[in-house]
Amino acid sequence: MAFNNNATELYWRFSSRALCNGSSTTRSTPLTNSLPARAIHLANVGAIIYVVRVFETQHQIAGAPHCQTTEGYAHIRPMKFQTPFDRRVVRAHRDRAAAGIARADFLISAAAEALADRLDDISRQFPRGLNLGYGGGAAARALEGQGSIGSWVHTDLSPAMVANAEGRQRVAADEEALPFATESFDVIVSALVLHWVNDLPGTLVQARRCLAPDGLFLAALLGGDTLLELREALLMAEQEIEGGASPRTSPFLDVRDAGDLLARAGFHMAVADADTTVVSYPDPLSLMADLRAMGETNAVNTRRKTFTRRATLMRAAELYFEAHGDSQGRVPATFQVITMTGWAPLKDSDGLKN
Repeated sequence: MAFNNNATELYWRFSSRALCNGSSTTRSTPLTNSLPARAIHLANVGAIIYVVRVFETQHQIAGAPHCQTTEGYAHIRPMKFQTPFDRRVVRAHRDRAAAGIARADFLISAAAEALADRLDDISRQFPRGLNLGYGGGAAARALEGQGSIGSWVHTDLSPAMVANAEGRQRVAADEEALPFATESFDVIVSALVLHWVNDLPGTLVQARRCLAPDGLFLAALLGGDTLLELREALLMAEQEIEGGASPRTSPFLDVRDAGDLLARAGFHMAVADADTTVVSYPDPLSLMADLRAMGETNAVNTRRKTFTRRATLMRAAELYFEAHGDSQGRVPATFQVITMTGWAPLKDSDGLKN
């Protein structure tokens, strides 16, 4: 990463929490070997931090109107856009779930085994593999049995989850800011983490950049029919008890859009398909406990920031059972898993080709 003489900006996606700890901070150490040590003031701008070159005189930075510098400091104002998820909360939920996720990772295990089966169907070798989303290790256990893959690097947004990968090659990394060089891997696999990224098209572009020519991208993420019963019950209960509704579940990707996103990101032979799994629970509260244990609770930016009223929760459980309960006194929970498959384009002496 190098700056040109005139200017102005270095755009680098990163977790604002990691750099700023949720607030502004001052750094006086070099950011790169080519950048002299100067104090830089970084403000929390959500999931994106714009790092700009520091000048000694006050002026508006060209191409970055939200930034100004004064006497060697770059002041960065929050950008006016709303992202779907609070990534700091996503990380906090995964940190909290890390110690006990093994008792509730059945869905991740099933998705990872399905991805491993698809890899079995491909008769070629992948020397270097990247696993996005280590979690409790279910995906790693399923994938490391693949003899076609030489070595794995495992990542997770949560440092606590990464700590579960002791003895393996591991990196705590944000899926929205992959810290790997171009063409570092021959296959990238992800089991049920990418439904939490704010910029899925951007993440797919980064994944393609990290893949060697003719490298494989294979990911499973939750789709639009996931938890439809719970969404319906919570919506009705909150309207009935509190006179209004707030976002309780995440916006999910539609399978009809998944293949288009892969193609837009530059993948060839892009394919997306969906499978639906229905899990039986003794009651709705057991489902909610499992979601918490998996680190899959609400992290929508527009969520209500207070605790759910007990009356609302109990009424939601009643409505859930009334609408979906069976003769055995149990309730179903629907999980739609979308699988995305794409190949990085080949290269020849003239550039890219199919």
